[in-house]
Amino acid sequence: MFQLSDASVLTDDLRRLRRALHRDPEVGLHLPRTRQTVLAALDGLGLEITTGTALSSVVAVLRGGRPGPAVLLRADMDALPVAEATGLPYASRRPGVMHACGHDLHTAALVGAARLLAGRGAELAGDVVFMFQPGEEGHDGARLMIEEGVLDAAGERVVAAYALHVTANTLPAGVVATRPGTVLAGSDGFDVTVTGRGGHGSSPHTAADPVTAACAMVTALQTMVTRTVDVFDPAVLTVGSVHAGEARNVIPETAVLRATVRTFSEATRAKVREGVLRTVRGIADAHGVTADVNYQDGYPVTVNDPAETAFATTVAAELLGEARSLTAPRPISGSEDFSLVLQEVPGAFLGMGACPTGLDPATAPMNHSPHAVYDDGVLPAAAALLADLAARRLEGAAAGAVEA
Repeated sequence: MFQLSDASVLTDDLRRLRRALHRDPEVGLHLPRTRQTVLAALDGLGLEITTGTALSSVVAVLRGGRPGPAVLLRADMDALPVAEATGLPYASRRPGVMHACGHDLHTAALVGAARLLAGRGAELAGDVVFMFQPGEEGHDGARLMIEEGVLDAAGERVVAAYALHVTANTLPAGVVATRPGTVLAGSDGFDVTVTGRGGHGSSPHTAADPVTAACAMVTALQTMVTRTVDVFDPAVLTVGSVHAGEARNVIPETAVLRATVRTFSEATRAKVREGVLRTVRGIADAHGVTADVNYQDGYPVTVNDPAETAFATTVAAELLGEARSLTAPRPISGSEDFSLVLQEVPGAFLGMGACPTGLDPATAPMNHSPHAVYDDGVLPAAAALLADLAARRLEGAAAGAVEA
């Protein structure tokens, strides 16, 4: 229903919007300047707009001219606490804050999709919900928006949901990749505080050393993963922080380790959690210390609906060309809170390459790097793809080709 040429006329506007967002990034759930920029960009499109109370979200509903169900398109808007080192003329003006994960492109692309769809609103066989979300980067923004009713914003539960995420490496610019089933890992974390009895380093027998216990935990946790988790349903457990003491000759009272866990199924997620608790407590007992485990459930596994993924792959191939619509060979160990949306309604999460010309996708700085650079020349394609997914999904429901 849409062609790339339909979106090409938006190129300059979308690039300006993206770069304005890039210069002025905000972190977390409260993005007042970003929200104002988005509201200004949506002005005049005839959308029904509401803003969040628990977070700086924007929900915009486009009413189609024909009866039908509603579909949802989502963009995350938040930046990262990263000091930009790209040297770009539109680099972040906010010290220590950067759009290092491409959410500025996502936001601009969704604005572009809204403009394209609003221009053909009378033709749409149903409604489109545009979900502009803060707080994807570990702040549970999607959960809050779901609690505030985004999935029912059109007056009924959306029948499908789609999101697009750019990558600074891995894929060439404009190439889309996704897969049915598990597409992204679940992400959890835990902190362990080991408490012993401090003492002099020359007399460890008079103390209960939390350092040796913590070190044993670090290595035993790796063994726990390799010995208990199915290699065909894997897990990644990385201890990224260990801290204990300040002086070389003092056995401290406590040691603290912090770790992240990535899993690709809910069964393995539960197994690793149980294994962490069992391993840590067993080692603590063996060393005569105590261990307090604060296990934080993060984002669940992102699971694409097979039918919606097949549909999205077909739409991308017809819009961009067969060579630019790929099936990803394996899931990615990153995580996403769009997973929470996909737990409620069927849909698909797609990746799009935005590696700049002249850089090798295999070696270019990756998302979250202070050196990550994104080619905003992909914005028209991203906007057209999102718009086409919504329009064709509604048309398919009207024709009875897909379930409404």
